[in-house]
Amino acid sequence: MEKLKMRFNNAEKKRLVQKVFNKVFDKYDLMNDILSFGSHRLWKRQMMSWLSPNTNTILLDMASGTGDITKLFLKHVKNKGLVFAVDPNLKMLEIAKKKLSKFQNIKWYLGDAEKLNFKDNYFDYYSISFGLRNTNNINCVLSEAYRVLKPGGRFICLEFSKIKNYKFKRLYDFYSKNIPKIGNLVVGDDQPYKYLVESIKNFYSQDELAILMKKNNFYKVKYRNLNGGIVAIHSGWKI
Repeated sequence: MEKLKMRFNNAEKKRLVQKVFNKVFDKYDLMNDILSFGSHRLWKRQMMSWLSPNTNTILLDMASGTGDITKLFLKHVKNKGLVFAVDPNLKMLEIAKKKLSKFQNIKWYLGDAEKLNFKDNYFDYYSISFGLRNTNNINCVLSEAYRVLKPGGRFICLEFSKIKNYKFKRLYDFYSKNIPKIGNLVVGDDQPYKYLVESIKNFYSQDELAILMKKNNFYKVKYRNLNGGIVAIHSGWKI
């Protein structure tokens, strides 16, 4: 089950992830649009549509990045809710704060998904979008997510996954090999995007992640493939 075998230890991976985001933070949204041909916006909307949050609820938006999920949540609940936006990278948080400066109901935190400084049974929802594969210990992340959710709370994750159609996978693999070149053209550095390609390649399949969620006590675990499995949304409940 321990499939994710990166070529570095936990401390090295943490430093690498910080280095990656320190390099790309100011062009993060632009590169997401370029590399996904704008699809990441649709994926995030589909994630929020499936979550379908109620008003007057609290979301923990982990790996909140530049604030896309936070904004979608507040829009969905008509600004009648509260978001705790947490990210391990200060520069990403600063971008998000500027983007969402008009919102008053967001609490910003610099934090680690593997050790949350929040009390048990507090949040109605926990979201993580394109952040799970960047963590060191996914079991620890899932355990923490379960701990801070209220009974009846819901975990939802959007992440790169595995394409099952062989011909489509070959086409996607060919495209992926060129992602570092695109990164070099736009950002001036190909290293962050070599990491991106490697992290996607070595991440769990849809079924493997679902199994991990069940092992960490989540109930009614389901997933939905988007764009043929390029990404998947996983959902689970705390009872």
